[in-house]
Amino acid sequence: MYLKRYRYNANENFSVYTFTSEGPKGKIRKVIKFVHMVGNLYNLAFGDIDESTGQTMDTVVTNNNDSLKVLSTIAACVHDFTVKYPNALIFMKGSTHSRTRLYRRAITTNWSLINDDYVVYGQMEDGWEEFVFGEDYVAFLIHRNNL
Repeated sequence: MYLKRYRYNANENFSVYTFTSEGPKGKIRKVIKFVHMVGNLYNLAFGDIDESTGQTMDTVVTNNNDSLKVLSTIAACVHDFTVKYPNALIFMKGSTHSRTRLYRRAITTNWSLINDDYVVYGQMEDGWEEFVFGEDYVAFLIHRNNL
């Protein structure tokens, strides 16, 4: 199954990806960054690019009516990053509770595509567990099945 996504560009070490969202609000540049934390753990940072400063704005609500295409683009970048770095653990947490919930819905909706290649954990208040449908997680951890 192929999900529509935006064409994106990656930097030379595949840690920063950029693409342009297109919708009723116009063309909005987006960035996905895989920020090294410790060991093989990376934080996935995502947001709009402030054109005047170049900074990542992760709390802006764009409402460009393309959230599924944007999420598919993020998933494609995670795939590319983990092909390059197959032992990477990707930490994902939305900048707000509703954005984290959006990530959960995207994981649930696309589980049949994700489950073959990745292991997904959800963080509860008291620790981590393998992803369970319907749970309200505060963050996610994902890695390729090859670990």
